[in-house]
Amino acid sequence: MRDITLEELLEAGCHFGHQVTRQNPKARDYIFEARDNIHIIDLAKTKEGLDEAAEFVKSLASKENSTLLIVASKKQATQMVVDEVVRAQEAGADGLFYVSNRWIGGILTNLSEVSKNFKKLKDLSEKLVDDNEKSKYTKREVGEWEKERVKLLSLYGGISQMGAMPSAIFVVDTHFEDLAVREALRTKVTTVGITDTNADPTIIDYPIPANDDAAGSLRLIITHIMDAWIEGKKAGQALQVESAKVEGVEKVEKVEKAPKKAKAVKVVKEKKAKK
Repeated sequence: MRDITLEELLEAGCHFGHQVTRQNPKARDYIFEARDNIHIIDLAKTKEGLDEAAEFVKSLASKENSTLLIVASKKQATQMVVDEVVRAQEAGADGLFYVSNRWIGGILTNLSEVSKNFKKLKDLSEKLVDDNEKSKYTKREVGEWEKERVKLLSLYGGISQMGAMPSAIFVVDTHFEDLAVREALRTKVTTVGITDTNADPTIIDYPIPANDDAAGSLRLIITHIMDAWIEGKKAGQALQVESAKVEGVEKVEKVEKAPKKAKAVKVVKEKKAKK
């Protein structure tokens, strides 16, 4: 995993915070100074937070069956996240889910109920490609199915395969996605998030103090976190392959030793019988 430099963070505009009047008092430790009524974020703290978050994500990804839910419904980040998830999947890094439209209350706190919409989306998708099923209904009814499918896809498309609580969530704008953060806190799901000067970094497990509006800042941070996930998944997969090889060798050795052991036991029994 490559090292992000302070120069890269500066060029990406990660240092620009919000107006002084919009400051969250709990974010003051991450503020370097104020210029023209705009807070400037301390990039040394940004780098520190990004490095810690990336290391956590990499470590998490290396674990078997680990998952990460990305929350990015603000328009600047939506397409970036979708593209990065596709890139990760093409690289063989699974376990990623995302919310790119808006956060639906209960995704974490009431997943069993929300999952009913996942099933509904799946059923509608299957019915719409089944000509025999469609022939039983009018064109208007089939058209209503498609409208409902599109609506559900926009809301749940990125999480429709999420059958259990995610191992962690990565929130692109923790202030904007306040409901997602609060649900993560209630369900004790580990949080990684970009915290601008208007956000509370103390409620995030791995805060990344940075500009959450500029495209350059978002792209740099999101890409780095996804790189960490990909690298972690590859490391985990390599470890599993190695473990499988070791286990296979041990099984072969055990099978080879079995006849010798049986023979030795037989000899001992024969000796005892003679006595």
